[in-house]
Amino acid sequence: MLKVRCVRNKIASENTYFVFNERAILIIDPGSDKDALLKMVKKIGKEPLAILLTHTHYDHIMGISALCHAYPKLSVYVSKNEASWLYTPQMNLSGLFRHQDMEDVVIDKADEFFTEDKEYNLGGITFQAISTSGHSIGGMSFVFNKFLFTGDALFKGTIGRVDLPTGDLDQLVTNIKQKLFILPDEFNIFPGHGKDTTIGAEKSNPFLT
Repeated sequence: MLKVRCVRNKIASENTYFVFNERAILIIDPGSDKDALLKMVKKIGKEPLAILLTHTHYDHIMGISALCHAYPKLSVYVSKNEASWLYTPQMNLSGLFRHQDMEDVVIDKADEFFTEDKEYNLGGITFQAISTSGHSIGGMSFVFNKFLFTGDALFKGTIGRVDLPTGDLDQLVTNIKQKLFILPDEFNIFPGHGKDTTIGAEKSNPFLT
């Protein structure tokens, strides 16, 4: 049976998710609280196989290096459109003037690029990667069984901001309606920030009606 655990990181209250079965763990968007992330892997007690990135803004990638150092076999998956952002602070936003109180986030290049609509099977865990750009050009959502991970595309009662580089409101709304709202209403949505919700509940989201 597929299970989900979450660590809510201090920086930006970003959600890191751990999706696991009896064999393996997939880690979605490792944020700033590196010790808490490593502790969660040990608590679950399965082998971490991959890091899946919904996008590469700094608050979603700060824990990658610590996890990969602890587990060298981890593979990092990302949209090709944002692969270079991992090591480009201006694009992952850590290098902006308003973040001068923090170190630039620079991550080694990713191992794999997502292929949209491909069915992945990692450690017996199957999922699809769906392009939901609009918050950023390489935004991805992941569909597992009855779980949906939306990064910063879709939240409980709202949607992702579109005033950052490569943001596009029309593109984001279209992607949500055409690619996510075709899923069953009972699908659980786990967003990059805030509380979980469902497809059915978000069909009355005021930003999408």
